[in-house]
Amino acid sequence: MSHVTCIEDLRRLARKRVPRMFYDYVDGGSWTESTYRANERDLQRLEFRQRVACDIAHRSLDSTMAGQSVSMPVAIAPTGLTGMQRADGEILAARAAKHAGIPFTLSTMSICSIEAVSDATGDHPFWFQLYVTRDRRFSEALIERARAARCSALMVTMDLQVFGRRHKDHKNGLSVPPRLTPKHLLDLACKPRWCLGMLGTRHRQFGNIVGHAHGVDDIQSLVAWTQEQFDPALSWTDVEWIKKRWGGPLIVKGIQHPDDARLAVESGADAVVVSNHGGRQLDGAASSITTLPEIVEAVGATTEIHFDSGIRSGQDALRALALGARGVYIGRAMLYGLGALGEEGVTRALTILHDELDLSMAFCGHTDIRDVNREILRRR
Repeated sequence: MSHVTCIEDLRRLARKRVPRMFYDYVDGGSWTESTYRANERDLQRLEFRQRVACDIAHRSLDSTMAGQSVSMPVAIAPTGLTGMQRADGEILAARAAKHAGIPFTLSTMSICSIEAVSDATGDHPFWFQLYVTRDRRFSEALIERARAARCSALMVTMDLQVFGRRHKDHKNGLSVPPRLTPKHLLDLACKPRWCLGMLGTRHRQFGNIVGHAHGVDDIQSLVAWTQEQFDPALSWTDVEWIKKRWGGPLIVKGIQHPDDARLAVESGADAVVVSNHGGRQLDGAASSITTLPEIVEAVGATTEIHFDSGIRSGQDALRALALGARGVYIGRAMLYGLGALGEEGVTRALTILHDELDLSMAFCGHTDIRDVNREILRRR
């Protein structure tokens, strides 16, 4: 662990240890990947204004997100196939988040089920991310399962009505479990740690779907179901229905336009997440950080703003917080840690982010993360 000092170190190690189809699933975007790259690049263009001779002896990163106290304003984003980066990946990440005092968000498309994560974390509250399906009875059942598992917030992702074209996934023949072609067998032979982990777990399918959705009992039926169930007719009326059915804190993810932010709030959102799905949907879309200020201006006075897409360091987190976000999400940064070193790697990623966030805030002359503002930034 001594050689791991930044998220990039974890990424490089994950690349060596995770089978290519699953590593590329994480480390890639749609089409030309221009938006994927822009998310990181545009964050880096925001420079800090360093201050000196300030009393920064006593500092705090404590804050709240969606009404929940957090040790720092960072949450683990919902990521599909987390359990294919490392066996029992969702459980390992949830445990790391629990110990770090931050929220963990479980994806509908997780390998470990809602119930498995809840059992493995001692019924510790976590957030659940819902993809709304054509089969509303299944969506309703997911909401009730999340409630039974004591999930403390529900997140609805709005930007996956249709799928972005992800060339790497198509070229790799991505599947769960992986197809055993000669190319894939050769790759797996070079990843013995990953293979041993998968042999030792019973979590190898989409745990929230297989055995729960009508007629989905194996990989073939799952593929057909997934292609049919993501709903292009999703509307704000559905969000209103979900809010009424859920009743608790509702987070709406996938917002890139001020008008959509206003509609989300009108539909019952307690928080909105500025996100372009990590550059995995519409290639050529604006980076999330460039759209954040106008969304803060539009609804920041009436609802909580969260930020997603491109966070690779504590400094990136500070940039988003300075522009008005209440909290940020990490997806890839967490997955790199998970693929590299399992639960220990996720903990390491969170520690790195915490330390970078704390030190960067101090250099900018602030002692309370809730007080940072755009005055600490200048655009390159």
